[in-house]
Amino acid sequence: MISRRHFVQAALATSALYGASGFGNWARLAAQQTLSQDDLIGTGGPGNVTLIHITDIHAQTQPIYFREPEFNIGVGIHAGQPPHLVGAEFRARFGITQGSAMDYALTYTDFEAMARGYGRMGGLDRIATVVKAIRAQAPHALLLDGGDTWQGSLPSLRTRGLDMVQLMNALGVEAMTSHWEFTLGSDRVNELLENHVDPAFLGANIFDVEWDEPVYDDYKIFERNGTAIGVIGQAFPYMPIANPGWMFPELSFGLRRDRIAEVVQEVRAAGAEVVVLLSHNGFDVDRQFARDIPGIDVILTGHTHDALPEPIQVGNTFLIASGSHGKFLSRVDLDVQDGAMTGISHRLIPILSDVIAPDPEMTALVAETRAPYSAEMAEVIGQSGSLLYRRGNFNGTWDDVICDALISQRDAQIALSPGFRWGAAVLPGQDITREDIYNVTAMTYPNAYRMEMSGGQLHTIMEDVAANIFNPDAYYQQGGDMVRVGGMGYRIDTTQPQGSRITEMTLLATGERLVADQNYVVAGWASVNEGTEGPAIWDVVENHIRAQRTVTLEPNNTVDVVGG
Repeated sequence: MISRRHFVQAALATSALYGASGFGNWARLAAQQTLSQDDLIGTGGPGNVTLIHITDIHAQTQPIYFREPEFNIGVGIHAGQPPHLVGAEFRARFGITQGSAMDYALTYTDFEAMARGYGRMGGLDRIATVVKAIRAQAPHALLLDGGDTWQGSLPSLRTRGLDMVQLMNALGVEAMTSHWEFTLGSDRVNELLENHVDPAFLGANIFDVEWDEPVYDDYKIFERNGTAIGVIGQAFPYMPIANPGWMFPELSFGLRRDRIAEVVQEVRAAGAEVVVLLSHNGFDVDRQFARDIPGIDVILTGHTHDALPEPIQVGNTFLIASGSHGKFLSRVDLDVQDGAMTGISHRLIPILSDVIAPDPEMTALVAETRAPYSAEMAEVIGQSGSLLYRRGNFNGTWDDVICDALISQRDAQIALSPGFRWGAAVLPGQDITREDIYNVTAMTYPNAYRMEMSGGQLHTIMEDVAANIFNPDAYYQQGGDMVRVGGMGYRIDTTQPQGSRITEMTLLATGERLVADQNYVVAGWASVNEGTEGPAIWDVVENHIRAQRTVTLEPNNTVDVVGG
């Protein structure tokens, strides 16, 4: 069993920053304006290998607001376990003081008030400052990107990912894996890889359909500070299901547990003294990977956007969750002795943009990539009278706006909006710009369809999505949240088996229960079907907001949750 000695020591040393009882109060420090960049970055822990992990940036180059979920339900063995804790339960589990900076960064509690106090988070120029500071302390540090990097903004959409490729090259990323990158189409991914991408592009689970052979590198071994570090890439396994398979028809994905187990042994045989899985599986899947696949020392997990201030240990494997949207960066220091990992320390660094100074070189490069679109992005479309956010298992106010837009602009009775976890928040009283709209809609299959669906078809859709999210077997989970609905209410019991979770589907306009063989006019977007017709969702939303001028939402109580 790997010793937790170093991690425990590091936790005690840094608990003053986290506000843990008995070790200090970060909120008080911040209030006294004594919290500094050095406080945030720290010095790391003992060890001879340093990893830096970022993931799920979703093309957010600017500091943003991002609210963590109020609902994050775990099922089966994952119920009540991190990351399936929110609010007070999360604070209690990790010793975080209410009102502290880490409370603001990691929970939804009093988000609006704390956002106005602590400010925005993220920004690639702030991340660059932290990366340079860590590399000044540990020149051997290895910077790894967990994917979902090239998608999620207007510039990344217009440049087809090139802006983010250039920026991550400048940041000095050395290896990456993928998910939304492939929604640019495999031809575009390969074009970028051949001509622009510096980091190693790793995906041990990506195979050619015709030949059933790996397409990209399975792993790369980095020699750092006298130690061989084997980094294995695991791309998002459910691409053809969750995203349009017609965009990458020659590729197959999948979990490929047996293949990954073989690669772990291959990496060991090639001389790796420590094995790192750079994963986009999602946290619960990676927790199961740690149980099922021996020989992995560290899993740098991504996809589900979880951020945890401590590693989660499963056997001899440590899981690191580094959040999303550039809000955090993880530093992991490893002791590797006699060909084996003997200790670990970890620091989740919150990228508080008002505390961390921007790196001038990255600031200039970001401005250069944004310049062709800056005037278009800055145009004010309306104002927010409510907090607009996306995360949560069942509701997000941004998706309430999108559903309202689909109903009003597409003349529908019911609206469906996918449970994406990407998208920045807007505080009440702020302008809503075109950039804000694209931050929650920028994707390559944006058409807003309008069609008739029967009550039975709608029930099947809802049950299928719930089965993906709340399946007790993590290997059948695909991440994301429940499809958002407008014009319809329902009841969900997450403890029930597939086919029995969704009941009491009600048409809100009439208060009547949906009838299985009756048709309803439904509008939605992000269909995985090729040839979907309809206006782009960002235009639908923009027209709706212009008509509203000020977007004010009532509390959404249309989903009755049981068992969570």
